[in-house]
Amino acid sequence: MKIKELREMEAGHLHHELAEKQKHLFVLRTQAVTEKLENPSQLGKTRKEIAQLKTILRQRQLQEAAAKTPAQA
Repeated sequence: MKIKELREMEAGHLHHELAEKQKHLFVLRTQAVTEKLENPSQLGKTRKEIAQLKTILRQRQLQEAAAKTPAQA
């Protein structure tokens, strides 16, 4: 999924997607240990997707906090 598409998603969907990616990463790690992982690059791609999701969620959290806090002069 592209970053632009992720930014357009609602927070609930992002949290759900994050949970799914984390489960997928767990499965990939398990396969890597048991030597049944067909494509090792999947680990890196999944980690990158998780980082993107977390970054977007954190940016939204900071925006909400900034909107609630009145600007100090």
